Amino acid sequence: MPIKITHKYLVEGLVFTSYVLFAMAWVGGTASMNHIMASMHIESYASASLISGAVTLAKIVGTFGAAYLTLKCGVKYAFLVAALLIVTGIMTPYAPNYELLLLSRFLMGLGGAFMIVYFNPIVMHWFAPEERPVINGLNAVAFNVGTAMVLWGMPSINAISGGWQQSLLLFSLVSLVLALLWLLVQFDHVQSSNSSKANEQAIYTYLDGLKDSFNWAYALTYSGLLSFYICLFTFYPQAGISQSKWVIGFGIIGTIAGILYSRKQPLRLPIIRLSGLLIFLTVLGLSFGSVSWFQTLCAIVLGFCIFLPVTALISIPHELPKMTSQKITVIFSLFWSISYLISTLVLWLFGKLVDINQGSYFASFVLITLLSATVFVGSYFLPETGQAKE
Repeated sequence: MPIKITHKYLVEGLVFTSYVLFAMAWVGGTASMNHIMASMHIESYASASLISGAVTLAKIVGTFGAAYLTLKCGVKYAFLVAALLIVTGIMTPYAPNYELLLLSRFLMGLGGAFMIVYFNPIVMHWFAPEERPVINGLNAVAFNVGTAMVLWGMPSINAISGGWQQSLLLFSLVSLVLALLWLLVQFDHVQSSNSSKANEQAIYTYLDGLKDSFNWAYALTYSGLLSFYICLFTFYPQAGISQSKWVIGFGIIGTIAGILYSRKQPLRLPIIRLSGLLIFLTVLGLSFGSVSWFQTLCAIVLGFCIFLPVTALISIPHELPKMTSQKITVIFSLFWSISYLISTLVLWLFGKLVDINQGSYFASFVLITLLSATVFVGSYFLPETGQAKE
């Protein structure tokens, strides 16, 4: 009898670990960029930034096309494609030329973009509604876990593996093992309980999604925060604000707190609204504070508050009436692609304002601080899907 994986927590373990490995491979490659540049004799930082920027393009393209892939080959094999694309990062440490290096980063980013969309139909298929907030929260923190392991543990990993190239190779090989294990997952073992067969047959197209006002409100609510988050790690250190490193660690704590909160309190909007207000205030303090300890405090609170509402925010589409696996895939496909498209434009505008103002970050900080308020403002345009306990 062939071996099959039919336990929902084993399935979630594969999903979670696969994305943690993606984060480790991606951030590990970025952290090793100086070594990569030296090994390939790349002296242009514009070329290096293009390597890092390949993930942004991949995320826009990948998240938008993710729903189409599931429609063609189903969630199981769509996730397998995503996992195998992540394995292409194996070329990064040994690429013989710049073009192949750029391709490997793009394909790996594409795999990560697909995967983040597929979290949701997988969770809907395998877990009951009351279990989904916790699983959604775990998936939301996966990238932070992988990032933290690399930022704080890369020297130790390199010492064990024998060097940065061997470490990146190891990440890709483990990702390959996880992809092969995914083939053993038996989707037919459990029937999705989220809707009737009639609802599953009602196809929700990209055009339907673009006409749905909820999708625009949902993506725009998150887009300002995502724009800030990317600018935080791209520009803030260059502006002399080094406290961004605190955001990662306390983001993990914030996600755990959000999961615990969502288990006790089913209402979604209050925690999103409160977190949105605190995000705006702490971004203001981090960007314009003049005392180092105060900026550090703002970064700590900010990291906690950025991820505190994530479980509630991701749970909203899951709790909408007549939700299906196909519909939720389209919703999150549009959610991520719109958010990344806006954040890419904001990132360019942020840098442009710095150039226009002869190196001053003041106008750029004003822009990104105002945009960080989208979580608070957007919460007034989202439906309350949670049911208050009697």
